[in-house]
Amino acid sequence: MNKRKLLAGPYLVWAVGFIILPLLIVLYYGLTRADGSFTLENLTAIADPIHLKALGQSLLIALGSTVISLVIAYPLAYILSKLQSGRGGIMYMMFILPMWINFMLRVLAIQMILSNNGLLNALLTFLHLPAQHLMYSRAAILIGMTYDYLPFMILPIYNAMCKIDRDLLDAAADLGAGRIVTFRHVVLPLSLPGVISGIIMVFIPSISEFAIADILGGSKILLIGNVIEQEFSLSSNWNLGSGLSVILMIFIFISMAVMNRTDSPEEGLTI
Repeated sequence: MNKRKLLAGPYLVWAVGFIILPLLIVLYYGLTRADGSFTLENLTAIADPIHLKALGQSLLIALGSTVISLVIAYPLAYILSKLQSGRGGIMYMMFILPMWINFMLRVLAIQMILSNNGLLNALLTFLHLPAQHLMYSRAAILIGMTYDYLPFMILPIYNAMCKIDRDLLDAAADLGAGRIVTFRHVVLPLSLPGVISGIIMVFIPSISEFAIADILGGSKILLIGNVIEQEFSLSSNWNLGSGLSVILMIFIFISMAVMNRTDSPEEGLTI
């Protein structure tokens, strides 16, 4: 037991120095003024019209990217789980491979595709179709977020579906259940933990995103992540930036609590 505690020592040092301590610093700045006195003004500042608008846009775009990712990832993960292990693994790696590329390079690639002189409009011109001006819009941000976070939706859903006991599917078929009934009462409930995990993994980083909004939105679309980033880098108002960050952390804690309650492979089976 002492050896195990000794092996866990480096991780504990890392967790304290790079996770717990930074969170405490953010919490301190968020609950104090510049002179160090206690205040809740930095937290209630989220109620300002500008901040509320930025938070609303962040929630809307994060929700949109999450829904689109789920609509794309769920049937894709279902198809991949049905393939043989070799073919399914190859197809799975094709969708996970972009995660190995630098985040900024992926965003810049989307910018090259969506720009007025980019690949998308070149293809549309070749097909004699009207050009689309998607750059510096909510649509561009939504496309960028969906592209970047789609693998995080596919991964947990695919893993959940691969863990489904095939004997349950055979048993449902033996009892006369068709494909739709089997899907509704066996596959869907048992894959629900993966769906919840995917939603959390996409929604949380999407709601706090600012780099994609800066590049693809051209700073015209102000998200709450952009507001926080500007408070730290441009205004040097660490107190207000930390206070708004605490509000986002509350969303994270609530989402993690929901995930912990629902992420159980035994829940939801109704046959």
